Amino acid sequence: MKIKNPKFEISAVSPAQYPKNNLPQIVLVGKSNVGKSSFINTMLNRKSLARTSNTPGKTKQINFYNVDDGFYFVDLPGYGYSKLSKQEQINMGKFIEDYLEKCYSISLIVFLLDIRHEPTNDDILMFDYIRKTNLPFIIVVNKADKIAVSKVDDEVKKIKDYFGLSFTTVIPFSAERKVYTDSTWNEIEKFL
Repeated sequence: MKIKNPKFEISAVSPAQYPKNNLPQIVLVGKSNVGKSSFINTMLNRKSLARTSNTPGKTKQINFYNVDDGFYFVDLPGYGYSKLSKQEQINMGKFIEDYLEKCYSISLIVFLLDIRHEPTNDDILMFDYIRKTNLPFIIVVNKADKIAVSKVDDEVKKIKDYFGLSFTTVIPFSAERKVYTDSTWNEIEKFL
């Protein structure tokens, strides 16, 4: 996909703040620090459109990135970051759930996992929640550059087996090496 002029459009915490143009939305979910912002930057071939940080929990609102007025990448706050207060976690969970339940422009959920680690309890809860939404989803296993190339296919298969998936697409990804972007775009474009 040729990207010309992607831009950050708005941060939101309520439906009143969501974009009103009904463009398709590709929603990124995953635990804190799994690489959602790096995924956006890599896919859009930008260095710092989405702010990245080594500190988990930096994204605290729903961030909408307008991709050439054709669709949005929507970056949800990560889950599983324990330094937020209990009240902050509750508030964040509520506006994320509101978004997933009330936004009718969602075309695809991209569920990001770290290829190096078995899914956490929070990942399992998110996976179950995604399935209950009945929205289409794919799984992107990020940080594939952190393991040997010869092990990538095995780790992808482990994720499929772990969740008992036969039809859902599971794609390796590396924001660092940018070697899987074409296959990821090919999958995303099916839902746009």
